[in-house]
Amino acid sequence: MDQPAPISPPPGTGTPAPRLRDRLTIPVLASGGILMAVMQTVVVPLLPDLPRLTGASAAAVSWTVTATLLSGAVLTPVLGRAGDMYGKRRVLTAALALMTVGSVLCALSSDIGVLIAARALQGAAASVVPLSISILRDELPPERRGSAVALMSSTVGIGAALGLPLAALVVQYADWHTMFWLTSALGAAGVAATWWAVKESPVREPGRFDVLGSLGLAAGLVCLLLGVSQGGTWGWGSARVLGLFLGALVVLALWWWQQLRTAQPLVDLRLVGRPRVGLSHVAALLTGFAFYANSLVTAQLVQAPKATGYGLGLSIVATGLCLLPGGVTMLLFSPLSARISAARGPRITLALGAAVIACGYALRITDSRDLWMIILGATVVATGTTLAYSALPTLILRAVPAAQTASANGVNVLMRTIGQAVSSAAVAAVLVHHSSPLGGVPVPTLDGYLLAFAMAGAIALVACAAALSIPGDGGAGATRRARGATRGARDEALEGA
Repeated sequence: MDQPAPISPPPGTGTPAPRLRDRLTIPVLASGGILMAVMQTVVVPLLPDLPRLTGASAAAVSWTVTATLLSGAVLTPVLGRAGDMYGKRRVLTAALALMTVGSVLCALSSDIGVLIAARALQGAAASVVPLSISILRDELPPERRGSAVALMSSTVGIGAALGLPLAALVVQYADWHTMFWLTSALGAAGVAATWWAVKESPVREPGRFDVLGSLGLAAGLVCLLLGVSQGGTWGWGSARVLGLFLGALVVLALWWWQQLRTAQPLVDLRLVGRPRVGLSHVAALLTGFAFYANSLVTAQLVQAPKATGYGLGLSIVATGLCLLPGGVTMLLFSPLSARISAARGPRITLALGAAVIACGYALRITDSRDLWMIILGATVVATGTTLAYSALPTLILRAVPAAQTASANGVNVLMRTIGQAVSSAAVAAVLVHHSSPLGGVPVPTLDGYLLAFAMAGAIALVACAAALSIPGDGGAGATRRARGATRGARDEALEGA
């Protein structure tokens, strides 16, 4: 059950500091989500130069991305459960602190081993969004909750759109360590602001932490995502990749069996088995796949040499600026998502968002040669992503008990992460298969890019169908009934007085 909104003291009886903290809660949490996405993105412009800067191989350098993906996938549901048990603000602050420590280590070292370990620490920040959404549910009144949750969910795309051009500018005009010193300072400010401005939620689910379940989930996810992320490099039919997939299947099956028989499991699988929760997770996985292809393919397409006949030969800075309108759109459209969810229900918003994503890819297939059409198509996909990502946590919040919101949203974010990892592998496989030599170097063909767009658009349509199959949540009718009950209770109290 939702906790009642805190009652402000009468004028003149309270101090201004608490009121100021209340007003800053949403901006501070949103800035933490943006900072998390920026941290995940800033290393991308460095990847071509890191082998030279660190003296490591290209395969080793790729682990600066893979390590963050793996640790984020493992730690998101674990820290979500810890937040439900021990305090969401406490765990949120710890996640931001780990992210900041990782950034400091990156700023201090050029050793590839240290960089990979530091990036793994930064993966803990993937839990920032589900923990923040759970805090917003506990602390905000219903009339403010929808827009705040929509904004919080959109911070992932906003931060990613901001992080790429920011990092590219720093890399181009300053020493690459400067970028990590900058993010370290921002991270430290985020930790201090969170501790000061965010209240500790009173909603808890006490119990004993499921250590065995955490280890089992970690092992299964590492096997699964390592196989997906390295399949293109090691070979999809290689013994290592097949062994990882088999190991993931066995470990996750045992983990599922263990979770069903544990009194206080890490993930309540009986809750996941409910159609409103389970189908929301399926939609999150599919939407993550469809969304991620947009950034991957757009960046490569506009940077392709002009000699290909379709490429624009843009720099990494110009590439980031091409993606920037999508980030601005996500910021502007998050309030619209909340209004649609309030009027029609979040499952309709989710379905609409997935349909808009498919329309964006249809634009990409129509014209992927003119820069303005590329930017328009990418922005339409970003708009659909805003609607879909903003609706997903609202679906979860309406379907699970208040004491399990952080862990349930953590699982939902995990499903998005798995979708993004599979999308990255699928897009890479398509582009490798549809390549032709240019100057002795294989370069993806335009047909390969168009096929990737078609694949992502088709997955978006499947996500739309999955959203429409989620049982209705009452939408505006439920909201009106709740408001009517509140007014009735207030009128009875006034009559009694």
